[in-house]
Amino acid sequence: MRTVCVCVLLAAVVAGGCASSKGESYSLVGFNFAELDRVAILEVTGQVRGETVKNQIGTFFEMELMKRGYSPIERSQVQVLLKEQEFQASDITSDAGAAAAGKVLNVPAVLLINIPKYKEEMTMTAKLVNVEDARILWIGNGSGTTGKTFATILGAAAGAAAGVAVAGEGDQVVGGIAGGILGGVAGQALSPQQEEQVKKVIAKVCESMPARFVGQR
Repeated sequence: MRTVCVCVLLAAVVAGGCASSKGESYSLVGFNFAELDRVAILEVTGQVRGETVKNQIGTFFEMELMKRGYSPIERSQVQVLLKEQEFQASDITSDAGAAAAGKVLNVPAVLLINIPKYKEEMTMTAKLVNVEDARILWIGNGSGTTGKTFATILGAAAGAAAGVAVAGEGDQVVGGIAGGILGGVAGQALSPQQEEQVKKVIAKVCESMPARFVGQR
């Protein structure tokens, strides 16, 4: 009976994880994007925690920028440079602050990424800011599933099984609960499945990002 319940629950999660990503974006009319060569990815703000995950998200955006002919400066390198200039994270969350940081980095444009929701579903906004006058040159947003629930339940199930095995016959319930909690926490890490889902959302966010040169995708 327990096996049937777990299978039904996992099937429901898998079905929920199949939801498609969607996005939209707008660019400044009349701006010559060929003028932009290097773009610095400044910060990933919002509900995503951990530098490793933020750097992964930054890398996915770098890939999208390179597809369109831009030369991105990775977020980890940007952080080192800004720290040397005593810039704080709070200094670059506004368009004006981002533009000021871009001048320090000697780039024509900077990219800001915000993820206000990151649970079973995620929402994401990215904007390209002109360093010269702090104008928003392009802005995109998107949403989709993250696969977090599936990863958490699998982690909890594995942890519960391990807890039962370690605790022995007499303490199966206690061991199962403890293992389930620990496994659920471990399942919160960014898994390969989550990476694929996040990449899909980012691709949708950047789907209409202008390329540097006409005809380039």
